[in-house]
Amino acid sequence: MAAQALELLREVERLEAPLEELRALQAMLQAVPLSELRERAADLRLGPLFSLLSENQREQTTLCVSILERLLQAMEPVHVARNLRVDLQKGLTHPDDSVKILTLSQVGRIVENSDAVTEILNNAKLLKEIVYCISGENLSVAKALIVEISSVSPESLNYCTTSGLITQLLRELTGEDVLVRATCIEMVTSLAYTHHGRQYLAQEGVIDQVSNIIVGADSDPFSSFYLPGFVKFFGNLAVMDSPQQICERYPVFVEKVFEMTESQDPTMIGVAVDTIGILGSNIEGKQVLHKTGTRFEHLLKRIGHQAKNASTELKLRCLDAISSILYLPPEQQTDDLLRMTESWFSSLSRDPLELFRGISSQPFPELHCAALKVFTAIANQSWAQKLMFNSPGFVEYVMDRSVEHDKASKDAKYELVKALANSKTIAEIFGNPTYLRLRTYLSEGPYYVKPVATTAVEGAE
Repeated sequence: MAAQALELLREVERLEAPLEELRALQAMLQAVPLSELRERAADLRLGPLFSLLSENQREQTTLCVSILERLLQAMEPVHVARNLRVDLQKGLTHPDDSVKILTLSQVGRIVENSDAVTEILNNAKLLKEIVYCISGENLSVAKALIVEISSVSPESLNYCTTSGLITQLLRELTGEDVLVRATCIEMVTSLAYTHHGRQYLAQEGVIDQVSNIIVGADSDPFSSFYLPGFVKFFGNLAVMDSPQQICERYPVFVEKVFEMTESQDPTMIGVAVDTIGILGSNIEGKQVLHKTGTRFEHLLKRIGHQAKNASTELKLRCLDAISSILYLPPEQQTDDLLRMTESWFSSLSRDPLELFRGISSQPFPELHCAALKVFTAIANQSWAQKLMFNSPGFVEYVMDRSVEHDKASKDAKYELVKALANSKTIAEIFGNPTYLRLRTYLSEGPYYVKPVATTAVEGAE
């Protein structure tokens, strides 16, 4: 089948108006597995197809774009970067948007591939041309690509800022169009994942501007469109740099997160809960939250309430955040931090252990696993082990393999058993017999099934 497709491709090359052949080739390529095309990738000559794009015939262009999409998927990004540079550059300035999008998607593949991207970065002229070609476009895919290229290195960021597109992106971030603002903040957040990107945003005053927009959000009736993205931006910034520095310099961020947990809008609550989970994922972030004192304890009570009563999606986000803020690596378990996580756990509900057991018994594997993940997060902390041991039926619940029916649930239970069995305090708190049962469970693995004893009956067939 691939051989026939290659023959048709050669036929297209020989003819001046190969419309029939292009239609046949497009239909045939849909039936050829990508794996077969990859095996013949070295024989694919795409130059003629790219040439046909310049003839400004609507159906011909549409067919060529469709065929190229399929064939380019069969080629490694490195090959595309080395051998199709000129065609890509032409495609970036093509009057038809479908050709531009095809070309941009290929540049995207190159940027995401560490070997292929060096082909561009080592060729300053080519990089400049790509950036300037893209910067002429107002397509959102072009902006996203500029951010991806900017994230690769300080040099590539420099080319992108010189092109003016990053400046335009930042202008739109603070502009009047709230929907454009919401899209821009996602792209700016991607840039903030890199150290050089964060430095640039700080130098340009972007972080201060985002903070000011959050301050003014209370008087903006349309703030719900962009506020979640702005809060996420700060959450990611805090965990990448220093939670303490970001939260002290931009107190409006923490204030807004607390405020959003009291919202009636599930979207706002979800973003606030996710942000608390991100902030509380490291020790410095936990200490920032702890400094807010009783306010944080009230917030935890609300999160506990949502974990029990909200929609399944929001319940899952709450359980993830709870796991994140309660987890303490063994080497960081000081008395103060253990007291802090114990107090946070007790703030979640009147009987948190029972709350999570109740959630884990619901007939939804995702909720079951998320509740087990909360138990796993606290399983290596001595106060939690005492709670578990003294809770009637809890140890049996942990040891009972019949509760879990699917692979994800069995894996989640196994992680809980592993966290308990590997803790230094478990033998002392649970006692040796239970400790040995945990070790046995661990050695048998997550999918062990106890053999059923069969009794031979005399005279049975």
